[in-house]
Amino acid sequence: MQNVKLISAEEKLVIALYGEIDSAISEDFYAQVIAIYNHDKKDIQFDCSALTFIDSTTLGTFVKIFKHLKQDGHTFVLKNVQQRIKKLFQICALDTIMEID
Repeated sequence: MQNVKLISAEEKLVIALYGEIDSAISEDFYAQVIAIYNHDKKDIQFDCSALTFIDSTTLGTFVKIFKHLKQDGHTFVLKNVQQRIKKLFQICALDTIMEID
């Protein structure tokens, strides 16, 4: 199942996330996002409206992506995050370093 889809590459990269992203596919998730980013280095906006589940490994993957972009002077924002997923970011205080809208 495809969990990552590039929607737009105009001003920023808009990437839609789908379904469940957990430890079993977190490395593939990271590789797909970084491949999109390396092709066109811009800020990223993740559309999480269809993202239904993440686990702690995926939180770590978001941190890796965050650090990778930060090295290049870019950032990302998580949009349309379901409340239960947003809560995971808040529990780990990741909402203090990452923009969650």
